Amino acid sequence: MSTRRATHADSWYTGNSQKLNEELSAWLDAVKPEESDAYAPPIPKSKAIIAPHAGYSYSGPTAAWAYKSIDTTGIKRVFILGPSHHVYLDGCALSQCKEYTTPIGNLPLDLDTISELKATGKFADMDRETDEDEHSIEMHIPYVRKVFEGMDISIVPVLVGAIDQHKEKEFGRILAPYLAREDTFCVVSSDFCHWGTRFSYTFYYPKYPSEGMVPNPMRLSKANHSPSTLSKFPIHESISALDHEAMELLTMPPSTACEAHTFFADYLARTKNTICGRHPIGVLLGALSTLQHDHHKEPLLKWVKYEQSSQCVSVKDSSVSYASAYVTF
Repeated sequence: MSTRRATHADSWYTGNSQKLNEELSAWLDAVKPEESDAYAPPIPKSKAIIAPHAGYSYSGPTAAWAYKSIDTTGIKRVFILGPSHHVYLDGCALSQCKEYTTPIGNLPLDLDTISELKATGKFADMDRETDEDEHSIEMHIPYVRKVFEGMDISIVPVLVGAIDQHKEKEFGRILAPYLAREDTFCVVSSDFCHWGTRFSYTFYYPKYPSEGMVPNPMRLSKANHSPSTLSKFPIHESISALDHEAMELLTMPPSTACEAHTFFADYLARTKNTICGRHPIGVLLGALSTLQHDHHKEPLLKWVKYEQSSQCVSVKDSSVSYASAYVTF
């Protein structure tokens, strides 16, 4: 048992405690929805969020919209589901540490819950190197500490591997009883489209998809870098269309959780969109499907913010998209 260091402090975010606290406070204070957004945080009895995990200078303001949603009342335990970027994992893994550090205060792990999950025989162990190399969970730890400031909470970090839809459902069923508890919250870590040749992804829609009709996609390259549609429908708008197509499929209602899971899986197979947290999202959908089917819960998933790191106009450009959502049931 050990303490996990904040290995991405002073690179992906500031390691200065006062500056980090001020930045997080400023981003949360800057969340000021318009009346047309139909979004008035915090959301009573919110149960989960989806939020990005890039460097804070890129994704911190977008993540604040998800974290602003959290109703902290009565919460004692926070699950954090993050994708594995550095090791191949055909399953899910649990931290072997007892505490995670942040510049603004440490967070203890819920060792009893972790022991219960390990007892299922379904979870692997993260070794110390894997735990500290991975940023997808760490980037949420300061925000969790900030939003639950002064509160006695513990965390359950879960590293999610490249699992298929069946395994997403299986792990979702395991986590569902925990999410059903009034004292438990869930953070799902995901960026959206990673676009550009450096990501080996240059999918392009020549126009915005309309209801019931998705345009034939193309992949831009040096040989096919400037289709005639670019002047009217630039790459960054195509990326937005691509991401919003996924976001609409994940929105509940109108979809049930089970339908959203199937729609999302089909969408990913068709577009290959580089949504790095697709499997943590899938595990959340599996849990919500179980809660809807077995516990008669009615999930609501609403997106509240979307941004891109830059606006791509040519195949030489690149960007990463960030989206924030909250869940109630």
